Amino acid sequence: MSYCSVIENMQPESRKELHKNYHDNHYGFPIHDDNELFGRLIMEINQAGLSWETILKKEEGFRKAYDNFNIKKVAAYTQEDRERLLADPGIIRNKLKVNAAIENAKTIIELQKEFGSFEKWLEHHHPKTLAEWMKLFKKTFKFTGGEIVNEFLMSIGFLRGAHSEDCSINQEILKYNPMWKNLG
Repeated sequence: MSYCSVIENMQPESRKELHKNYHDNHYGFPIHDDNELFGRLIMEINQAGLSWETILKKEEGFRKAYDNFNIKKVAAYTQEDRERLLADPGIIRNKLKVNAAIENAKTIIELQKEFGSFEKWLEHHHPKTLAEWMKLFKKTFKFTGGEIVNEFLMSIGFLRGAHSEDCSINQEILKYNPMWKNLG
């Protein structure tokens, strides 16, 4: 059953609205801002082992804790920042995930130097199969297993599958020319 159809039957209404907002306004839409791409990667990494609903409820906490996903600021985090994050109930307090966010910010800065942006790095490697993407992410980033890579790339319009074909939001996303659309 697709995310698109599951949302309609969610209860209570507040839960349905949380998911509907993400589904209708974010999931699968191309992102052209490196900080927002980084933020989505942080959220997908933090989802590992947890429900997406938990992450959606904590999105504002993540934004606040990670300086609105500012890559340069996060890359410069100190040991005190790591400790602050591990004590912050507004996010997922997992040492591996916190360390991955900081190390991945440093990696993205290097990718920006070489390719001009994180987005251009992604575009440079497109198209790839999911298996090829997984290998590339595992080589490049910390804490990026197959499901994380798949969801990250679907959520930013690089891989097909965020929405069912008959979903009205899928039709809306097509107007933004997601990368997967160019695969035919």
